[in-house]
Amino acid sequence: MPNRTARNKVDILRIARLSEFPWLAHGFSTRRGGFSQAYGKGALNLGFTRDDSKSAVERNRAAFLRELGVSMPLVTLRQIHSDIIRYVDSPPESQLSGDGLITATPGLLLGIQTADCLPIILVDPKQRAVGVFHAGWRGTVKRIVEKGVGEMHRRFGSRPRDLKAAIGPGVRSCCYEVGEEVRQQFESQFAYAARLFREVKDSDPVREKYPLLFLSARPPGHTDMLKKIFLDLVEANRQQLLAVGVLPRSIEASPLCTNCRTDLLFSYRAEKGKTGRMMNVVGIRG
Repeated sequence: MPNRTARNKVDILRIARLSEFPWLAHGFSTRRGGFSQAYGKGALNLGFTRDDSKSAVERNRAAFLRELGVSMPLVTLRQIHSDIIRYVDSPPESQLSGDGLITATPGLLLGIQTADCLPIILVDPKQRAVGVFHAGWRGTVKRIVEKGVGEMHRRFGSRPRDLKAAIGPGVRSCCYEVGEEVRQQFESQFAYAARLFREVKDSDPVREKYPLLFLSARPPGHTDMLKKIFLDLVEANRQQLLAVGVLPRSIEASPLCTNCRTDLLFSYRAEKGKTGRMMNVVGIRG
């Protein structure tokens, strides 16, 4: 996957395939190389969170943009786990809300923030149009990336087979435990939903040692077994991209799991809510 810009300062993940386009700016931030102290010394928190100071975040953002090598304005969203996609052709006068941004206007850097959810970048090299999307399980059920491809086609004439897709670091299937209600929502939307989930029997030492304490009055074969359900959010979004015609070879996904790699990435789950935010950006150089 990505080439890593490894310095003593800001650490950014980039996709080699996207780096081939000199007109394109893109990158997935990490937690390394910043000025925040709230989430560990020198953390690169790029979100205005309640635990961090505004001045530290502003310094972090400036350092991040310097490392990217851009001076264009950064356009972000108040993210609401929706399927709302905003088209921008100039810096907005007020804060936008939604979970996707698209543009074909040079000189704008589009950014979404994550700390477990997936960041997804779409690039159309032929029309020189770009988009970035925030896909947690709610946005994925609402088909945000699928709708993003549709919006790029509507606005810019982008053909799905021309698009390049990059799925950045997020919580992977090894760690993304969800409830039965989440699985039911996916099953109501996608014929392939069964392939997105796996079940693991939860080992309970007390239950195993004292099985009589857990006897059920329900008929044999109907007793609820302790189990954990894990969702493959990356595959869910890859399937959406394939369904609308993006070529398999044009989809690249980071192998990094935010929950596993808190040395490098912020994770809301692993850090029990007290964590920073990564910034995932794409733009057309002016």
